[in-house]
Amino acid sequence: MKGWQFTKTHEPLELVEKENPKAEKDHVVIKTGAVGLCHSDVGTMEDEGWMALMNAPVIMGHENAGTIIEVGEGVTDFKEGDRVAICPTGPSGLAPGYAYDGGFGTHIHAPASDLVPVPDELSIKEAASATDAGMTSYHALFNRGKAEKGMKIALIGIGGLSQFALQAAVAKGIEDIYAVDTSEKAQELAKKIGAKEVVSDISELADKELDLVVDYAGFDVTTSKALETVRPGGTVILVGMGKLQTTINVTDFIVNRKQLLSSVGGDKEDIAAIYELMATGGLSPKLSEITFDEIPEGINRLHHGEVQGRLVAVYDES
Repeated sequence: MKGWQFTKTHEPLELVEKENPKAEKDHVVIKTGAVGLCHSDVGTMEDEGWMALMNAPVIMGHENAGTIIEVGEGVTDFKEGDRVAICPTGPSGLAPGYAYDGGFGTHIHAPASDLVPVPDELSIKEAASATDAGMTSYHALFNRGKAEKGMKIALIGIGGLSQFALQAAVAKGIEDIYAVDTSEKAQELAKKIGAKEVVSDISELADKELDLVVDYAGFDVTTSKALETVRPGGTVILVGMGKLQTTINVTDFIVNRKQLLSSVGGDKEDIAAIYELMATGGLSPKLSEITFDEIPEGINRLHHGEVQGRLVAVYDES
């Protein structure tokens, strides 16, 4: 197998070759079909704070889908030939691309407990895109945020992640959902999906009495302004890690009894819920496709804001 290996922050990914993994007990070997690229990959390359999460050196890539080519002892729910995705925050507690070699490699040795079946209606690149972007955005909005009809909700950062949440909210009949992004292309995408109103700064929604704001960007000021904008007693869910620190107006936060909650990842049920919406036509994410060889350049494009939607590397099926 070959893959793009991370060694440390500020160092380029290294193309390495290794022996193909063998399926150990309760594990499977997956031939990678597609892998999503994430802004957290940019953070890993640029911010030393991410080193604490990395079992370096490691082949990166945590948004993975592919086909099982070998099944280890004890695996009964899956078989060779099954198309599966890996939940990066699954029951094993081990994330591909962080704890063990992930989908920036051609083969993945994954715990069977973390696998999610891919419906026949989905392409393998759609399946990969939903494993983190779909799961994380859905979990933050509906599980942590308890979003439902009748609530006034704003989403900050309409990119590869939150486009899933916005589409899911529209599909579930939530009418008062607002989108926030500084990019004109992202604003156009939000309008196309069905946001009630699109603005470039969350502060512009101060008169909306927002019940819930989900910050998918996490660039410090986005979080502090979200807290100042949400109604008294309202909730802000912080998902994005564009910056690893933020400063808040403590007086407003405490006096107006506001809540700031974190949300990280999700579970297999979140991925399955996203897959159901995708399979039935309720959700169709905008995806940009690259090849395996273009993964380092893809991360660079993400870093410079040159990608609209979710960036996915699709592998040769041969």
